[in-house]
Amino acid sequence: MAQVTFSDANGHQSVLDVPSGTSIMEAAVDNGIDGIDGQCGGRLICATCHVFVEAVEGPAPPGLDADEDDMLDYTAVQRRPNSRLSCRLVMGEGPGALIVGLPDTQT
Repeated sequence: MAQVTFSDANGHQSVLDVPSGTSIMEAAVDNGIDGIDGQCGGRLICATCHVFVEAVEGPAPPGLDADEDDMLDYTAVQRRPNSRLSCRLVMGEGPGALIVGLPDTQT
């Protein structure tokens, strides 16, 4: 299980324990984290689960693939070098911690 800290544009933080095999988007939506919409349910067609990976402790999340890279061109807030779609950030086995920043809007 990994600990994920969500930091919104106003500096408010929410912390969740996310089980292995669960995406950050799923955990955020299931727990009512404001700032991640996930309108497509993780099918990689909406870009409304955009986050900024601020820090990683433990195993690194899976790398950016070509499909995610293309979809990041359609985010509501301009992408940054640390931009990811949280539907693609699936927690692996073992402990770890991740801090993600949330853009001020997803649409």
